[in-house]
Amino acid sequence: MHVLITGATGFIGRNLVQHLLQNQIALTILVREVYSGEKMLPEPLKSLRPHFNVVYADLRNYRLTARAVQEAAPTHVVHLAAAGVTAPFIPVETTLRHNLNATLNLLRACFESKSGRSTPQQIIIARTPGERMAMNVYAAGKAAAWQFCRMYARTEGWPIHGSMIFQAYGPGQNPNNLIPAAIRAAQTDEDFPMTGGQQERDWIYLDDIITGLTAALDRPLPPGTTFELGTGCTTSVVEVVETIYRLAQSSGRPQIGVLPGRPGEDERQVAGAAESEQLISWRAKISLEQGLRRLLEL
Repeated sequence: MHVLITGATGFIGRNLVQHLLQNQIALTILVREVYSGEKMLPEPLKSLRPHFNVVYADLRNYRLTARAVQEAAPTHVVHLAAAGVTAPFIPVETTLRHNLNATLNLLRACFESKSGRSTPQQIIIARTPGERMAMNVYAAGKAAAWQFCRMYARTEGWPIHGSMIFQAYGPGQNPNNLIPAAIRAAQTDEDFPMTGGQQERDWIYLDDIITGLTAALDRPLPPGTTFELGTGCTTSVVEVVETIYRLAQSSGRPQIGVLPGRPGEDERQVAGAAESEQLISWRAKISLEQGLRRLLEL
């Protein structure tokens, strides 16, 4: 197995790199030209650099993408690169270029082989549960990309699989995300202004995401299949923040309802955990409280 990862410098990607290397899996990461200087790679990738290959391409450019895929010659691809993960109300042009066109360029580069080289045995496309309602620009762009993926899977038989990743959290996440922001406030005994927070989410710890993606590699799934990475349980946003303050024994408090809610949010998102267990023989192991305790102990 030789895995090519896009988005390897991101929150999930850099941890997946570590995990696959620990399991002795040959690895290449695809990064944009801006990272062409080795010193620009973030930790822990910089310290791991001797153990994986790097190819360079802007996925918005088909020619560069095809060249990078040909150079990497992967047996498997994990496509994590996307724009708008933490800021979903991005310009429409941005999601079209980064999330739709980039995905199509990668698919074509992998499977429209004109050089006689072998094509990948599998490509895993990271998905978001927001695609179901597509109520913001990021989710709509990801939904459009997946429709093309499913079309190619059904009509061409391309081995494309979706990984719908639910509410991810864990060490090294963007500090502006809900959980790291609430932990920072709780640990400094500050109040935490927030929305009403009644929306329910399926919170999945980073380590479980990594083992889920790894479990799906080389699974003989039908083309176009999506497996969902989540716990199968939901907790409201306000309950998560209240739990953080309780565990931190903070003298601050959540200021519930001080901020307006964001438009375009689903009331409830929950993964089909039982179905995923059948598909990839995997189940999340870390409960929300266990995950929060781990973060508070860092």
